[in-house]
Amino acid sequence: MADSTPLLSDCDKPAEPKRLPRSLDETIERCIGDFGWFQIFQAILVSFAWVFDAQQTFISVFTDAEPSWHCTDDSVCDKFSNICQLPKGSWSWDWPAHTSIISEWGHECSTSFITGLPASSFFMGCLFGGLVLATLADSTLGRKNMLLFACLMMSFSSIFTVFSPNIWIYSALRFINGFGRATVGTCALVLSTELVGKRWRGQAGVIGFFCFTLGFLSLPAMAYVNRGSSWRTLYLWISVPTILYCVLVRLLVHESPRWLFVKGRKEEAVTTLKSMAQTASVLTMSFSNVIIEQESWNDNVDIYSSIKIMLNKRWAAQRLAAVMVAGFGIGMVYYGMPLGLGNLSVNLYLGVTLNALSELPASLITFFLIGKNRKESLLGFTILSGVCSVMCVVMGRVWPSLQIAMELISFFSACTAFNMALIYTLELFPTCVRNSAISMVRQALVFGGVFSPLLVAAGRKNNLISFGVFGMAIGVCGLPLIGLPETRGGTICDTMDEEEHRQKEKAAAAIPTLA
Repeated sequence: MADSTPLLSDCDKPAEPKRLPRSLDETIERCIGDFGWFQIFQAILVSFAWVFDAQQTFISVFTDAEPSWHCTDDSVCDKFSNICQLPKGSWSWDWPAHTSIISEWGHECSTSFITGLPASSFFMGCLFGGLVLATLADSTLGRKNMLLFACLMMSFSSIFTVFSPNIWIYSALRFINGFGRATVGTCALVLSTELVGKRWRGQAGVIGFFCFTLGFLSLPAMAYVNRGSSWRTLYLWISVPTILYCVLVRLLVHESPRWLFVKGRKEEAVTTLKSMAQTASVLTMSFSNVIIEQESWNDNVDIYSSIKIMLNKRWAAQRLAAVMVAGFGIGMVYYGMPLGLGNLSVNLYLGVTLNALSELPASLITFFLIGKNRKESLLGFTILSGVCSVMCVVMGRVWPSLQIAMELISFFSACTAFNMALIYTLELFPTCVRNSAISMVRQALVFGGVFSPLLVAAGRKNNLISFGVFGMAIGVCGLPLIGLPETRGGTICDTMDEEEHRQKEKAAAAIPTLA
């Protein structure tokens, strides 16, 4: 039967010498191993989704904050009074009531469960969204389409949030927003790293972390500009640009050639590789001798097959469990620290800005350390974050002026650990389950974030309950990383069988030859 792919027929010409089979990884390296301008543009555009991810994640720091207030009747009121025990006309908000959901809907005296419900709902949405959508990028939709779907869902739910009449509808929409947002970072990270060669994987992944920093840093600026406006305006500012971004991605971004090859869509993969190639020789290169190992379970694929196969493979289950436990501790600190700034003696805009700025050196450190030992660096930053979080409690009682310094170091370390954990995870698993593995790790990060608002609310009177627990959690949860392998400089495998074959080769090479 004739080959239906014209581009693959070159190797059948009798004048050419017989070609040896090439692995998929080798083929892709020959095509896109160099980091050309077109690949840089693709990686940056895909990674820009992290900007909107960061904005949606931390917007509640401003929209859900309790505004400052002042006394209007000094005879019954002072700045140390409990606002809930004062007569209604003896105090007033410093800003219009519509600047926050707390003041607009009159929840200044509500329980911490109600006031923390929107933030917890968002993280619960992220958790459920990750579980439901985790494997679609690996199985049916692909990286690009999943990224578009997640961004659009995140954007439209934010627009609907503007019309919320009460905190219950608001919390429900925040849940939907988190549900859509769950896979944005995962798809952006995987797609951006699969569009470049292995030499540039780490650097391409770090681009996303810089974009996340940009999004986080833009929030206090936008909130300050709109400090007298309705909290609804802030949601419009971050939702409308996301729709424009989706149009650009749809028109300009390629699907991952690795994913296309693995899913059997060879013609599309070849077309993508040749359009991305930096050298003219690739345009005449044959792709018919590319070996793609097929999994035994590939004929009966469902959207949860990626998770099932990882759990059925002992080595994959051990790796997944270790990085998820570490992710839980990292997420508790990463998402909890900005929410806990209201419990410290620091201006909220300044505190959030400093936390956002600390993401920048964290991304730089990740960029330079990613070429070193991944595992040891990740373990070291989890321990440092834990120690400084506990010291934040100690300094609050002994030397209060240094409390914010300890908080910043702890958050910086958690940011760096967050970044390195994702890059480390994408190198631990083969292409067929990589997106699902990173999704599960991100769910562990988010699951830690679910508990953060509760700990922050409970720690308003005693920081040991919040910052103390944060420190112990990230320090202890990082310990399982000790048993994982180092991935620096390794070749990315595409199937589970290929990864197992490589492990056997390493084990055989490690056995000393008997004399």
